Amino acid sequence: MNTLLLPLLLTFLIFSQAHQLSDEPPPSSTVCIIGAGIGGSSVAHFIRKYSPELTPTTKIHVFERNSIVGGRTATVTIAGETFEAGASILHPKNLHAVNYTKLLNLKAKEPSSGSFSLGIWDGGKFVFKTVEISSNLPFIEKLLKLAFVENLVSLVNSGLMFVRYGFSLFKMQNFVQIAVDRFSKYYEETDSRPVFETVDEMLKWAGLFNLTTRTLLDELVDVGLSPLLINELVTVITRINYGQSVYMSGLGGAVSLAGSGGGLWAIEGGNWQMAAGLINRSDVALHLNEEIKSVADLGDYYELNSTKGNSYICEVAVVATPLDEINIQFIPPISIPERKLQHTHATFVRGLLNPIYFGLKVAAKIPDLVATLEDPTLPFTSISVLKKHNEEESTYKIFSRQPMTDSLLDSIFSVRKETIRINWAAYPQYHAPEIFAPFILDGRHLYYVNAFENAASTMETSAVAAENIARLILSRYFRKESKSSNYNQQEVNP
Repeated sequence: MNTLLLPLLLTFLIFSQAHQLSDEPPPSSTVCIIGAGIGGSSVAHFIRKYSPELTPTTKIHVFERNSIVGGRTATVTIAGETFEAGASILHPKNLHAVNYTKLLNLKAKEPSSGSFSLGIWDGGKFVFKTVEISSNLPFIEKLLKLAFVENLVSLVNSGLMFVRYGFSLFKMQNFVQIAVDRFSKYYEETDSRPVFETVDEMLKWAGLFNLTTRTLLDELVDVGLSPLLINELVTVITRINYGQSVYMSGLGGAVSLAGSGGGLWAIEGGNWQMAAGLINRSDVALHLNEEIKSVADLGDYYELNSTKGNSYICEVAVVATPLDEINIQFIPPISIPERKLQHTHATFVRGLLNPIYFGLKVAAKIPDLVATLEDPTLPFTSISVLKKHNEEESTYKIFSRQPMTDSLLDSIFSVRKETIRINWAAYPQYHAPEIFAPFILDGRHLYYVNAFENAASTMETSAVAAENIARLILSRYFRKESKSSNYNQQEVNP
């Protein structure tokens, strides 16, 4: 009898030990992240934040094909001054960015003082301009910078806006506020917030999904905005922030409008420092100038091969860069919806605008921000003053959908001392209804942060998506969270 019981007992003990081990993380694991922008750096940060006990046994590799981190955040230097060249603005309710700033001891850039004038240009004339008061006399100019004078000018401009656009301005503000409040649900405590396996689930939970199914134009018409406001001010904002028209999908449009409000800020010295700081404190191996050319699923792990001829073995792989214009071979192949990126050409010029081009007599009469209407014949989206060096020279940023040729720049500028051009594959082209790529690309442990970009593309949305990806990794591979990741409740609008 003992002879019969012994094998059964041994079998039971082996099975019991195997079952217990299945609930424990592997003794040593590697997470590979492709892309060192805000998305990739945030994934590394949140993995470490939510599971510090895994740090001794879990390696994180971050691969960046460029020589610097930051992705679509970067700076340029003109006339000894540093300016944002890519993603440049943060909203006061971007809580991840706010927390990163505190965590990394970064400094928020102080907003520029003085009034800022806006002009809406139709290609032949300014259809609307705000008021700006200036003087060449130092004493008068000093008086004009007094707080009560600036407040008076701001009040006058608010009045001009109301006269032109009426109560539609408040309806637009309310539309944006509702979207911002819903987005704020992504900052709730993790014990009350599910882990989402799809973008659709994530958006429905926050009450934002329906905004991705219709155009911004349809949404704004429904809330009662006037055609004049939509065709002018709203169009100007979507063109500047996303290079697109009011026919873009509604959620991206709402995020664009939120990016034109008050309290906007940036990091002193460049927003790229958030990505750099997160990587520095997340105990990762950073591989600069190393592009991943293939990701192969070999069963229990992935093999990543780089253009340097190196191979890396990872149990978990994360793609934190848009797959639309890079050539990574996936073995076996993955399937994601086709998507085109909107290219924004950012041209920086140190010089002086030509008033004749704008039908004016002196350059001082040109608004600080020249924004344009939706017209394919217009060669630029916007021209903004980044800094006025003196009466004869300023630094400007130009956004356009096509490259700005030298001949075109010479017609727009009377003086052009320095020119820098950057072509950004900046964000997706938005079309309602949006179709989303999966967060989980292969049903196992290959993840895609940028699937969320078809909802909206900002530094903060990248961080929000990255946090969800980090929680997915911890719950699906490391089994660190018990909150259900399958959220099937339909979106309910209030």
